[in-house]
Amino acid sequence: IREVFAELGRAAPGGVRYASFKADDGVSFVHIASIETADGSNPLASLDAFKAFTKDIAERCDEPPATTELTPVGSYRAFDAK
Repeated sequence: IREVFAELGRAAPGGVRYASFKADDGVSFVHIASIETADGSNPLASLDAFKAFTKDIAERCDEPPATTELTPVGSYRAFDAK
């Protein structure tokens, strides 16, 4: 995932906000992506580092990754830069 963030930093694609968090158990992760492109395309999918990160991901996980669509209700500086 470090390579994904490094490539995001270099490529700086528009229309995406992305964050990754590690849980207290040290092995579980939550990734939050906000896709804000006019056509709904996901800029992450075009990144070589993201393709490498997601390739064979099921083999690295005890439980398969799950995607959940979320509807924003409100936030406070959730994706502001530091």
